[in-house]
Amino acid sequence: MKARRSREVGTGAWAFVADPYQLARWWPHVARVEGVTADGWTTVLSSPRGQAVRADWRLVASDPPRRRRWEQELEGTPFSRFLEAHAVEVRVDGPRVTIEIEQRLRGWARFAPFLVKRAARQQAGQALDALSEVLSG
Repeated sequence: MKARRSREVGTGAWAFVADPYQLARWWPHVARVEGVTADGWTTVLSSPRGQAVRADWRLVASDPPRRRRWEQELEGTPFSRFLEAHAVEVRVDGPRVTIEIEQRLRGWARFAPFLVKRAARQQAGQALDALSEVLSG
């Protein structure tokens, strides 16, 4: 399942897309980023109940200053109950940014892909809104 959103957010987006530490400023629910290396990082997400949830990511493609793709490491995590794969790709074309979230579902999530796709679209839209705000501020 793929969900994609695209929007003009302004110039300079690549600086935020290329730096994992900046995810806390524009990616929804990311409270902070830890352990950044050349090929991966950990995001600490804040749940609606205020709990911290960790998600490990690895960089799988980067074509500066146009494209960056990262995948979540799912094995042994709570996410693995409903996700077989989870990747995010961000493409920057001048002021236009496209976010594509790709997920392969497992378990109960396979029976409600429309809900998961809607949530992924909302997440991409929120990310674009926040990125636009960061760039204009």
